[in-house]
Amino acid sequence: MAIVPFTIGWLLIIFSNGSTMIYIGRFLTGLAGGTFCVAAPLYTSEIAETQIRGALGNYFQLLLVVGILFSYVFGAVCNPQMLSILCAIIPLVFGVVFFFQPETPIYLLKKDDRHGALRSLQRFRGSVYDSEAEIKQMQEQLDKNAREKVSFGQAIQSKAAKKALLICFGLMLFQQFSGVNAVIFFMTTIFESTGISIPPEDATIGVGVVQVIATFISTLVVDRFGRKILLILSDFFMAISGCLLGVYFTLKQRNLVDEATLNNISFLPIVCLVVFMTVFSLGFGPIPWMASSEIMPPEIKSTASSLAAMFNWFLAFIVTRFYNNLVESIGGDVTFYIFTCISLIGTAFVYFLLPETKGKTTQEVQDILNGVKPGRPESNGLDNPTFKS
Repeated sequence: MAIVPFTIGWLLIIFSNGSTMIYIGRFLTGLAGGTFCVAAPLYTSEIAETQIRGALGNYFQLLLVVGILFSYVFGAVCNPQMLSILCAIIPLVFGVVFFFQPETPIYLLKKDDRHGALRSLQRFRGSVYDSEAEIKQMQEQLDKNAREKVSFGQAIQSKAAKKALLICFGLMLFQQFSGVNAVIFFMTTIFESTGISIPPEDATIGVGVVQVIATFISTLVVDRFGRKILLILSDFFMAISGCLLGVYFTLKQRNLVDEATLNNISFLPIVCLVVFMTVFSLGFGPIPWMASSEIMPPEIKSTASSLAAMFNWFLAFIVTRFYNNLVESIGGDVTFYIFTCISLIGTAFVYFLLPETKGKTTQEVQDILNGVKPGRPESNGLDNPTFKS
């Protein structure tokens, strides 16, 4: 259904005769994009096996950065109208291809279509896989959720729900306030302001290629190393690269060194942006989206994931809208120092609050958030070694 606003939005942009049509078109494409940011990770999490859930979840971010690279490349060689036409074609191709994809087994079980759920799972797992056993597990979990079903207001009163909401909204905040969208949307402008000899469009495309490669690597290692360590390393090195970029702008914009010295370190902004986008793509790019579908309690997952996505894009709007204002009022260096401080706070946030979810089932994750130790039932509080054994 999101293809409809996508198509209408792009048509308004393509045939616009003024800013009003562009605003409306951009609003509609943004609406559709926001829909995808909720629906795609949920769909992925509901069809993925536990062992590859992290890698499969990362493909959302991988294809997102592929799209960004697409706009960098064709934006450098096409006029805006031709680029918009190319962008309008992609949702139509998606609609044709995805039309033949099955609904998720969990959704079909919720609709009491067990036969349809079984056929769907067999389509995803293959004919030799024991789909009956997994369908039975899914049904048991859904039955348990139905027995314990409460309203959204009641559900968010639990310890697990509160902690999940804090973590998911916190990750979205630190993702956006790291300055990533300022870097993505204004990368060419940033390169121009540094005065490097490489054409800014070529430098931007180069960083986009690095971002795609780094995100692909993330899909290979996220289920090996885990979410937490990737997020910590990602945010920490984003802080370092942002700080060094700020130092460069301080030297340049405040005339602290001569032109010859600046020319000698003209490589610094490129290195900083490459490192920034690389480590972002390894951790803070894909994992916050994955976390929304992994740690939210099932009874609030859909609503809470939607709210987290809305919060994310609201923050993206704030950063994008006011980045230039900040640069003009306090300077590009201070702006990146602010991003650096936020990234350091985000590193501490992940270290102290985020549980590791690698290889864990939904129930195990909820037990961790509730403070229930493995092998220890929450309800009776028994501390009997024999019982635990």
